[in-house]
Amino acid sequence: MVNEKETIDLFRGWPNPSLLPTSALSDASAAVIASPAIHTPALLYGPDEGYGPLREHIAQWLASYYQPDEPITASRICVTGGASQNLACILQVFTDPIYTQNVWMVAPTYHLACRIFDDAGFAGRLRAVPQDWTGLDLEYLRRELIAAEESAGEEEIQPLKPPRPWGRLYKYVLYATPTFSNPSTLTMSQADRENLVRLAREYDILVITDDVYDFLQWPSDPKIPLSQHADALLPRLVDVDRYLDGGPSEWGNVVSNGSFSKLIGPRIRTGWAEGTEKLAYGISQTGCQRSGGAPSQFSAAIVDQLFPSGFLRTHIDQVLRPAYASRYYHMMSAIQDHLLPLGVTLPFAGAPVAGGYFIWIALPGSLRASDLAQAALQQYRVKVAEGDIFRVQRDPAVRNNDFGSYVRLCFAWEREEDLAEGVRRLGCAIQQVKSKSGTR
Repeated sequence: MVNEKETIDLFRGWPNPSLLPTSALSDASAAVIASPAIHTPALLYGPDEGYGPLREHIAQWLASYYQPDEPITASRICVTGGASQNLACILQVFTDPIYTQNVWMVAPTYHLACRIFDDAGFAGRLRAVPQDWTGLDLEYLRRELIAAEESAGEEEIQPLKPPRPWGRLYKYVLYATPTFSNPSTLTMSQADRENLVRLAREYDILVITDDVYDFLQWPSDPKIPLSQHADALLPRLVDVDRYLDGGPSEWGNVVSNGSFSKLIGPRIRTGWAEGTEKLAYGISQTGCQRSGGAPSQFSAAIVDQLFPSGFLRTHIDQVLRPAYASRYYHMMSAIQDHLLPLGVTLPFAGAPVAGGYFIWIALPGSLRASDLAQAALQQYRVKVAEGDIFRVQRDPAVRNNDFGSYVRLCFAWEREEDLAEGVRRLGCAIQQVKSKSGTR
């Protein structure tokens, strides 16, 4: 059990070190180094699209999990340096700081993505798309898109970037984590996925989805046994784009951003992008990708060793899903014991399947998360993420973009036996702040 003087960190969205597959990675690394046929190309400059065997294995693995109507081929896959690096690469090839008018972000949003969009020239042009338990507010998005089109008028906008045969520029971008979203934990419905793809085609939107939590799922009810193997809850938006209304255009309107960070370890720095063949190839032609070939060539070769034996699937189903399910149940039980009696609510609870890393809670009355987070850390040594950091930065619209009465809790990082203590301390902090402010 954690010492009373030690800080319990319910902010950090990292996997606990006990869940890292160090033994398997050691064996995989040794296998790579032992074989000149593997380590020579792995240690040299690689192909722009990424390590070939890994592209093949990722395509087969994704097809097995998502079971799309058509096979996933390696030509739809580009190996990346992880989801964050790849988000930047996508923006380099498929957006222009003048021609691309706005970036829409499903709110609340992954807070660190905002800096990547700022760096691509979209500071001040990030806009929130509200989402709650009723779904994604696509009517709001349509109205805002119509207004943006009317504001732009008929004058042709000249891009800053020159035309390039391996890429094309989209007028808008929309960013989302459709399944077990960070921080809300919401999962976008099938209807919203289909209607969003239709809207993207109508208004020339590139939808970028972070599909990084899809494999981490379990029943919300702890009484329901955890299945030995789980298939995808819903088709990804990139799959919807393949089958909906006759299929995609030449480039498509969706790119799936995947990563091994939540499945193997963040510093493996290896991920993948999936889209149409032209879109996947376009990502591979980013300047930083062509300068020496795909990043993470060596680590990609190591990760590839985890596929033929079936280790990765086994690790997800026999280690990660049971561990995160147990952690989730422990934290939810502690929330019910220590927080719900204080007026805290779980605004998006009730879905039959849970997943990801986080739990999103709403504070009682007029209690502000910024005040609570400060008191929780200083007085009770528990660190939490206040809701306002997940708002879409500098969006002038207030509607559904004020999350100051929400808190995100992470159950992935701290030891399982310390999660309940962290929630108990947070309850003490809530009582203290309520008492000082006179909030009931």
